[in-house]
Amino acid sequence: MIKRYDPYAALKFKEFNFFLIIRFLLVLGWSMQFIIIEWEVYNLTKDPLSLGIIGLVEIIPAISMALFAGHIVDQNEKKKLFVYAIFAFLLVSFGFFIITSDYIYSNYSSKNILIGIYALVFLGGFVRAFFGPIIFSLVALIVTKKVYPNAASWSSSTWQLAAVFGPALAGFSIALIGVNASMGFVLISVFIALGLTFFITKTPILNPKIGEPIFDSLKEGLSFVFKTKAILVAITLDMVAVLFGGAIALLPIYAQDILNVGSQGFGMLRAAPAVGALIIMFTSAYIPVTKNAGKKLLFAIFCFGISIIIFGISSIFLISLFALFVYGLADGISMIIRQTILQLKTPNEVRGRVASVNSIFVGSSNELGAFESGLTAKLMGTVPAVVFGGIMTILSVAFTNIKFPDFKKLDLTDDIR
Repeated sequence: MIKRYDPYAALKFKEFNFFLIIRFLLVLGWSMQFIIIEWEVYNLTKDPLSLGIIGLVEIIPAISMALFAGHIVDQNEKKKLFVYAIFAFLLVSFGFFIITSDYIYSNYSSKNILIGIYALVFLGGFVRAFFGPIIFSLVALIVTKKVYPNAASWSSSTWQLAAVFGPALAGFSIALIGVNASMGFVLISVFIALGLTFFITKTPILNPKIGEPIFDSLKEGLSFVFKTKAILVAITLDMVAVLFGGAIALLPIYAQDILNVGSQGFGMLRAAPAVGALIIMFTSAYIPVTKNAGKKLLFAIFCFGISIIIFGISSIFLISLFALFVYGLADGISMIIRQTILQLKTPNEVRGRVASVNSIFVGSSNELGAFESGLTAKLMGTVPAVVFGGIMTILSVAFTNIKFPDFKKLDLTDDIR
């Protein structure tokens, strides 16, 4: 019998181990791809707003398709959809590999290349709309409810680790092997992930309302989120933090123009959050996040905001590295707690739609945050834009504490019994 606080409880499910490897490879590839494109776009334009446009172009299809994607996921078998989504990701990555090749750069103008990059980012946004609800639903079908918190810790830590290691690896690989070869590495990672889906078995469809009209289905999903205060507050709080914490998208500017550390320094700046995420990955499974979950989430996001401010005002490379290290720690903790709340408070039949709402609130705010940072950097300067983001993040914690005082009392211990 699985012990209540066994840190390896979820890993005793064989398929879950393959799922973690697949998720790591996908997020690694996606985050590497995003940073490689950011670096290349800034090289082409030298305009901070162009970095923000990358996020805006991706968020439009991601938001517009999110709820419909959740409906489709709840109505269909998850493994099949997972394979389709990874294959679509593979095609987008292949497009980026081609567009960053020497042949394209020799025969097309920078303007046309930029349009092509934005077009591929747009297509990637459609693919991304499906990944969130598929993965969220799949986890709940691979492991038992009793280990949901532990599975959420491993899954979120894996995501966080890959999400910060990917950009760090991208920074180093750009310096060592160039942009096109780095995109080739992304392509290989996604291809391996696709092959590993062979070890995931077909899952049952637990939705009792198969064939339900789509708008009734969407209404039910939205209604559940807005009625469940723990979920609503958690994803709203994280959305605001991620939105105004999007200053991380300005790292190419810091590396090239403020700290003057080049592509290798850029890689180190990107690696700093990875170290924080790595620590969270190896410790979160040992520390139950269910007890005092509300207080822990508020504190993590507060630290997240402080780290952004310190990074924003720093002109010393080592201080900037430390601030980003704390950034990785805080972001990892908040993600694990939020995912635990979602897993424990969401019934199986609406998981896809709830995950889609979460994608709209939090997932898409990464790209919207990148656009906000690019826009504010254009209007008020890079450093003020980053500091502004940190201040807004701290204010969101204060607002939540005042407006929803019961949230800090949230405890999930009874939900796993």
